[in-house]
Amino acid sequence: MQVWIYTIVSVVLVSVISLTGIFFLSLDRNKLNSILLLLVSFAVGGLFGDAFIHLLPESFERIGTNLTTSLYIMLGIFIFFILEKFIRWRHCHIPNSEKHMHPVAAMNLIGDGVHNLVDGILIGASYSVSTTTGITTTLAVILHEIPQEIGDFGVLLHSGLSLKKALLFNFLSSVTSILGAVISLSIGPQIEGYSLAMLPITAGGFIYIAGSDLIPELQHEVKVSISIRQFTAILLGVGIMASLTLIE
Repeated sequence: MQVWIYTIVSVVLVSVISLTGIFFLSLDRNKLNSILLLLVSFAVGGLFGDAFIHLLPESFERIGTNLTTSLYIMLGIFIFFILEKFIRWRHCHIPNSEKHMHPVAAMNLIGDGVHNLVDGILIGASYSVSTTTGITTTLAVILHEIPQEIGDFGVLLHSGLSLKKALLFNFLSSVTSILGAVISLSIGPQIEGYSLAMLPITAGGFIYIAGSDLIPELQHEVKVSISIRQFTAILLGVGIMASLTLIE
């Protein structure tokens, strides 16, 4: 029951983050982009930090430093590659950017719904392993969700939706994380080794998101001062994940 409570609270919190976009409506284009770049940088550090500081060491300890663990990690990378490739899952973290094509509203909502469903599955599986693992995974997801949800909200507005509809549809697509968590906690106990297998799979997924989806967006900016701020934000994200080892 404790695992269910922690998991549901976490995914509800993740879902509520979909509403954060409204707080950035008053910002001009350049200010919004600069904030989002720092948030994306922070998310990179959080995702890499959770993968390399928490999930992978936990995987090696519980499953072993063997071929099985390595294959699970690669499976996580491939799963997220397939989602992005064939479902056209492309998260726009900089809604005003003209450096890449923006998806239409419908595809953005479908992709976001699938993304949040997977987030819920990962969070549920993580809490099934331990409370600490669940907390660190939830934090990594939140760090990634904030810039992503702001970006998705901007895309919906630019696609012609009204403010109310953009908020409603973005929120509805985010609550699929609750469904994912319920699925994970329901079927997990029925599948031998499910929670342990999800550890390296989650790590692989986080590595893919940070390395393939987020870092390329940061590489568009080459100014030294901004690059230093980005790197500092990445280190801060890693530092937070490292500090969480104190509660283990």
